[in-house]
Amino acid sequence: DVHDDYIEQFLFHTKTYLQKNIIVYVDYESLQRVTHNFTRDSTRINCAKISKLHLWSQEKRSNSLEEYFPYAKIYYRLY
Repeated sequence: DVHDDYIEQFLFHTKTYLQKNIIVYVDYESLQRVTHNFTRDSTRINCAKISKLHLWSQEKRSNSLEEYFPYAKIYYRLY
């Protein structure tokens, strides 16, 4: 398990510069906490650079999540 602080550091555009077309594997609940339920502006810039998002512990689609990751193909998985 990755601690929320590492996810936050990765997604904050002021702490990490991401190229485009990034693939991310992450736990849905951790991502939801770090992004403040997909409303946090400081993580939105890097989230827009993610091309594939693999989520654990989530099987239902979320409109707010899909809007927050506008260019990502999102894969929902229950593990």
